[in-house]
Amino acid sequence: MVAIPRKLTAPAPGWSVDADVVVVGSGIAGLTAALTYTELAPEARVLVVTKDVLSAGSTRWAQGGIAAVLDPEDTPDEHLNDTLIAGVGLCDEEAVRILVTEGPDALKRLIAHGARFDRDHDGELQLTREGGHRRNRIVHAGGDATGAEVQRALTQAVLAEPRIEVIEHALVLDLIQDGSGRARGVTLHVMGEGARDGVGAANARAVVLASGGMGQIYAATTNPVVSTGDGVALALRAGAVVRDIEFVQFHPTVLWLGEGSTGQQPLVSEAVRGEGAVLVDADGDRFMRDVHELADLAPRDVVAKAITRKMNETGADHVYLDARDFGEEKWRTRFPTILAVCREHGIDPVTQPIPVAPAAHYASGGVRTDLYGRTSVPGLYACGEVACTGVHGANRLASNSLLEGLVFAERIASDLVSHTEAPEAPGVLDRPEGLVDPRVRTRIQSHMSRGAGVLRSDESLTEVARALENARWTPIAVEPCTESWEATNLLTVASALVAAAAEREETRGAHWREDHPERDDDRWRLHIDISLGTEGLHMRHQAHDIDAELAGLGIEPARLAHLVSTALDEDLAGGLDVTSAATIPADQTAVADLVARKEGVVAGLAVAEAVFRQAGSEIVVERRVKDGDRVGPGDVLMTVHGRTRDLLTLERTALNFVTHLSGVATVTSRWVDAVAGTKARVRDTRKTLPGLRALEKYAVHCGGGVNHRMGLHDAALIKDNHVVAAGGVAEAFRAVRQAFPGIPIEVEVDRIDQIEPVLAEGAEEILLDNFTVEQLAEAVRLVGGRARLESSGGLTLDTARAVAETGVDYLAVGALTHSVSALDIGLDLRGA
Repeated sequence: MVAIPRKLTAPAPGWSVDADVVVVGSGIAGLTAALTYTELAPEARVLVVTKDVLSAGSTRWAQGGIAAVLDPEDTPDEHLNDTLIAGVGLCDEEAVRILVTEGPDALKRLIAHGARFDRDHDGELQLTREGGHRRNRIVHAGGDATGAEVQRALTQAVLAEPRIEVIEHALVLDLIQDGSGRARGVTLHVMGEGARDGVGAANARAVVLASGGMGQIYAATTNPVVSTGDGVALALRAGAVVRDIEFVQFHPTVLWLGEGSTGQQPLVSEAVRGEGAVLVDADGDRFMRDVHELADLAPRDVVAKAITRKMNETGADHVYLDARDFGEEKWRTRFPTILAVCREHGIDPVTQPIPVAPAAHYASGGVRTDLYGRTSVPGLYACGEVACTGVHGANRLASNSLLEGLVFAERIASDLVSHTEAPEAPGVLDRPEGLVDPRVRTRIQSHMSRGAGVLRSDESLTEVARALENARWTPIAVEPCTESWEATNLLTVASALVAAAAEREETRGAHWREDHPERDDDRWRLHIDISLGTEGLHMRHQAHDIDAELAGLGIEPARLAHLVSTALDEDLAGGLDVTSAATIPADQTAVADLVARKEGVVAGLAVAEAVFRQAGSEIVVERRVKDGDRVGPGDVLMTVHGRTRDLLTLERTALNFVTHLSGVATVTSRWVDAVAGTKARVRDTRKTLPGLRALEKYAVHCGGGVNHRMGLHDAALIKDNHVVAAGGVAEAFRAVRQAFPGIPIEVEVDRIDQIEPVLAEGAEEILLDNFTVEQLAEAVRLVGGRARLESSGGLTLDTARAVAETGVDYLAVGALTHSVSALDIGLDLRGA
């Protein structure tokens, strides 16, 4: 077996450029990320690297529009529901909720950047409907030229911004990483002449992948010629996780150009069906009416499958889209681009039905990210089609893609501003390099279309996998060049897709297995994560609900994954659990229980489950209690089934998390019990262990407490040193209010006489530091409900009730998280 290269063979960089952030790609996602970051960070320098000219790429080919809730009769919940239905059980609901709630404002900011959308006679945005949408919520431009208008506006805005530098005709090769694996830039090859031709290095503190899709792995696609999966391939070589790559959406209505036509094919927008066009077979039968309640407006996967079935039944290689009822005027005003393309190919849709067939269109999966676009590689972000944010699930809802690019690009920009990393010298990671013979490109595309397209089976996928493995071998030395780099990227991405498609033995969304024609939620309502290691592609099943559950608890899955990875690295240092490897057969399985040894309140079971699931799909986890439950000695908290070696290797890491978090919850519950019956709430502080703040604050919540602010960024806390620096407490308050007018302000005082001046400034929360019980009671009388009061400093469980009975609103207890003892919990093996 010939290994997939983990680095592209290329000459050493002959030039370099420095920036704060490198954005790879110049579509809606990349340009929005670049523009938003420069708006949020006025001193920032951004480098945009694009494979073609700045105005090229997939965005400009988008015809339909952008979905957003703008109609007063529409709601975000309805948009969310339509998206979840289209995603067939695999959408991350939190990601979708972000999309539909932040989307309308993001669209307005796009309009502020100069994008001009079609409006009615009253000046209101025109809204239309596409497949899967139950409301009119699609904005469009130039009738059917939305992408071109969006690209024009963003390109113009970027060219007008002097802090954004653009390098065109540049193919990005590999990620530059420092000794810890953090992204520090990219290597790239400029296809031209001048000061920056050939291979160079773009150094930065962060990299944003917005490189678009991978449609060119197929023989027929709607994607432009530059869409060769470069971003996904780069991410895999850098060690990032790629998720749900098997879900490639085939657009159901692509203009059929005749037998054997390959390359980029013209798209006939879903909006044409949204305006009333219908699908018919050669006999004029409207076959979609018997397939789905929405008929011709069903989700794309349903329509693509129905067309393919009809083609198989009749032996035809296309069906027809009939829009003759539109008339000449509607075609000219609403769909001028499609009208021109059809006529260019000898078809007049005004008088003739349009021949159409499915073709590769959009990748719903991609580089796995969290809700801020962070990948599993520190410093590497991804957005747009290259990313898997969780929005699309198993099948993208029409016109959600441009919206996703807007929303998550803006979230990346805000995260880049919040998490500034000091520059560090790039390191050299020793990874085996190689290239694929560019002559295999058409062979890859042909095999992918034939065996891994709309119709798939174990037999067809096995054949494709064998062909792809053979394509890695070459009898000649391959020279580094654009063609060989692209071919290597295509083969890398195709290999990952075929592996995942063979693994998923069900039909779901855009993935249709002829040999497993039914959806199987019991076994396959999960994600398939793929990474590239020394031994090739590694697949891991990730239960769908875990990431969503963690996100719902305020725990970012990507950050937790990093913590777990760090813990395991400390235990294994890249090697083995030598004791387990020596004493336990590799294929032995066992059942183990997490058991409480002491009485307490449990917290962190979802975290422990996430740890055990590092072992892959063979692990089965059953929780016996839920976080926040009180448990006693001998109570079983969780049962885990899996390989014995895996259970024992992961035991310590899982227990470290769950015992510590349960200790936090247990101590919190004691304080909550102590003040029961008063109005006072027990809350935490920022006295947390590095990296564990979100987890520890969640544990406080499990114990019945409430959370204070997360950090120094989400609220102002004026303390004694700020008062000294500002020249007085009132002066400090006014300074914060002027600098950050919308942020909550808390003021700490240590004397009664400081309270009235702060109230006069409009303080809503006052922290009473080291006040005696008598002083607290006096402060409560003085304030008289005009502000919330917190008691902090010197608190003990013995005095907690007396403090609470003074009438303060909160007791702030740093000891909840800072110096808590772990709750004793063990792992008992009970079957091998």
